[in-house]
Amino acid sequence: MLIDYQLWLIPFLVMVIAQALKVVFTRSKTWDWNRLKRFNQYGGMPSSHSAMVTSLTTVLAYDQGLDSPSFAVALILALITIRDASGFRLAIGQHGQMINKLVKELPDDQEYKFPVLGEKFGHKNIEVIGGIIFGLICTFALIQLILN
Repeated sequence: MLIDYQLWLIPFLVMVIAQALKVVFTRSKTWDWNRLKRFNQYGGMPSSHSAMVTSLTTVLAYDQGLDSPSFAVALILALITIRDASGFRLAIGQHGQMINKLVKELPDDQEYKFPVLGEKFGHKNIEVIGGIIFGLICTFALIQLILN
C-alpha cells in the first residue's frame, strides 16, 4: 500500500520526467538555452498531461482498487484530459497557425498591430499514446522502486 503523499508525488514525478523528455526529443542540432525553454511549453512527445493523468489513474487503481470512487473520478478526469489534449488544444494551435498566416498577408504597416499567436498547444495522437504508455511504464517503475 502506498503512503498518502505518494498518491500525488508519483504522478507529479511522471509529469516532470515527461516534460524533461520533450527537451531531449526536440529536433535541434545544438544544445542551447532556447532548447531548454521546451521544458515549459505545450505539445510535443510525450504528452505530459496524458502521462500524468494516466499515472494518477494507475496509482489509484493500484492503491484503492478498480471499484473505488477515487479511481472512477480519476478515470473520467483522464479521459477528459486526454481528449482535450488531442482535440480541443490541437484545434487551438491550428487556429493560431492560420491566423498568423493571415496576419502576414496584411500590409507591413498593419501587420505589427497583431501579436504572433502560439501555434503548439495540442498533441498528435502518437504523442498522446506515447504519454499514456510512458505514464503506465514510469508509474509501475516508481511503485516498484518505492515498495522495494
